[in-house]
Amino acid sequence: MSSLFALSLATLAIVSVVVLIARFRINPFIVLFAVSLALALGAGMPPQKAIASFEAGAGRVLGHVATVIALGTMLGKMLAESGGADRIALTITNLTGRKRVSWAMMVIGLLVGLPVFFEVGFVLLIPLAFTLARRTNTPLLLLALPMGAALSVTHAMIPPHPATLLALSAYHADIGRTILWGIVIGTPVAALAGPVYARFIAGRIGPVQPSALEAQFVQHEPPQNMPGFVITVLTILSPVVLMLVGSVADMVAAPRTPLSNALHFIGNTDIALALATLLSFQVFGLSRGFSRETILKFTNDCLAPTALIMLLVGAGGGFGQELVDSGVSSAITDLAVGAHVPLLVLAWLLAVVVRVATGSATVAMSTAAGIVGPILLRTHGASPELMVIVTGAGSVALGPLNDAGFWQIKEYLGLSVGQTIKTWSVIETLIAVLGLGFALLLSLFVG
Repeated sequence: MSSLFALSLATLAIVSVVVLIARFRINPFIVLFAVSLALALGAGMPPQKAIASFEAGAGRVLGHVATVIALGTMLGKMLAESGGADRIALTITNLTGRKRVSWAMMVIGLLVGLPVFFEVGFVLLIPLAFTLARRTNTPLLLLALPMGAALSVTHAMIPPHPATLLALSAYHADIGRTILWGIVIGTPVAALAGPVYARFIAGRIGPVQPSALEAQFVQHEPPQNMPGFVITVLTILSPVVLMLVGSVADMVAAPRTPLSNALHFIGNTDIALALATLLSFQVFGLSRGFSRETILKFTNDCLAPTALIMLLVGAGGGFGQELVDSGVSSAITDLAVGAHVPLLVLAWLLAVVVRVATGSATVAMSTAAGIVGPILLRTHGASPELMVIVTGAGSVALGPLNDAGFWQIKEYLGLSVGQTIKTWSVIETLIAVLGLGFALLLSLFVG
């Protein structure tokens, strides 16, 4: 398959998805499923293999994301029903004032995003964004978009995310300097792509309908018996702490020992969220006077609106897998490798291409680092730490439709496909371009 044909096929598929959903109002899941199969068949895949590829991609993504969404939604529901979200909202508003809550959400996103994947951080913090928006009479986009931008920046540029650690190894970069430069570059990037752009775009995309999930997380009036601020924050951050413990397990215990295995187990994303959800049943439920039957009703009711989100996230994974298995992704990557550009730009460009081709930031970063890493070791043509950062920046570019995060943002915020492209896809592109720009500027001073 020629690179030009692969690029044309991928472009046609993405345009088809947008037009069929936005113009013809066809169910997004059906569109993603049909376009994925059409792309695979157009690339020459046998029909049975095309179907199996979609199922494998959807299953792979849902195996992780569905658990995260389900547990995170239950935790968020308990936070909302107990008044914990109102407690945090009132405290943040008192500390920052109503005019600066978007900046406060950006800072919270940067801190919470350090040890967790984007999907986890988002489901943990979106109930807070819903509640803050209602209590401060602030448009939801002014809170959710800065939060999402900050989570994306930390996911891409700052260790200890798994893909970042793979890039660190591939480039032989120093983790301390990578964290330092990641913070120096990531903070202004998050500010410009988050609060600044959110303020610009929020009033320019037309009316936004409240999502079905917003009603699950926001109470009309704050409960009288709200939990304390400290216990609320500790409960919400407990999965973050557990994941951080898991990431440093081999530093505090010998690898593969019972202690190390136990720390890795409780630090697993699913286990950490499950433990935090069980803790919320006590802190936000029984301790607030809710019966077990009421808690069961809360957790059952809140899952219904997540069904479409899970389907769309899975379909996005299936779409990405078709691009990989059909050879379209590989052909487009070969096109980028053939370009004769500086190493920092090459790593960024490769990450962008793989991101568009597969939809996964983690795959994009690890693939680009695997290709460019050996070249860097031979030529020493750039700072290894900046190579990690530009690869991470490129890995989130465009926020494409085959990325599960695109559909997660769309459904949680009640956006149309067009509105999601104008907001989230642009934010992800700003993060990629600004990350590259600041890294190139810093490379003038850093060897």
